[in-house]
Amino acid sequence: MNILIVTSSAQGDASVSSKLALSFAQQAQSAHPGAHITLRDVGRNPIPHLTEETIAGVRAEPTTEAEHEARALSDELLDELRAADTVVIASPMYNFGISSTLKTWFDHVLRARVSFYYDEQGPHGLLGGRKAIVIESRAGAYEEGNPMDSQEPHLRGMLGFMGIDDVTFVRAEKLAFGPEAAAEAIAEAEAKLADLAREQLPLAA
Repeated sequence: MNILIVTSSAQGDASVSSKLALSFAQQAQSAHPGAHITLRDVGRNPIPHLTEETIAGVRAEPTTEAEHEARALSDELLDELRAADTVVIASPMYNFGISSTLKTWFDHVLRARVSFYYDEQGPHGLLGGRKAIVIESRAGAYEEGNPMDSQEPHLRGMLGFMGIDDVTFVRAEKLAFGPEAAAEAIAEAEAKLADLAREQLPLAA
């Protein structure tokens, strides 16, 4: 069993989403001692944004040194993703969306003819057959369909674009509603993640 965990908070050790992801990793390792877990912290170690000098390394054929470096990083990130049976993404909500560091991770793994392709019928994902668990931390509360929530629809869309449509969302909301509300939300998220580690992961192996 291979698990890829991608964390993306700028809050470091204070991050709720990162703490929940690490708690899940511990639960998964305890329940499945043979599991191999890869941690990619793009909040603490950001991936460079694509620029005019590097974008061809992901979107076209690299020719310059900078483009080849971008292609090598894209290959590394894609290798981690393709090796995973389960992908865990820890996403704090920033300004109603995902962090720029997580967006940059997607920019490097969404690569034509590697993670998706187009034909006459439209786009097709190439990374199906994996489970994804998305951990969302939010200061407020966002019922499904809330127009202010551009975080979850974006994540669901990008994962689905690559063919990953077996996605479970675990939300820690109301983190700004006071200590009691925050503690309750975090405890509920931890309990759900513990259940997923024990009961759902064997199905992904």
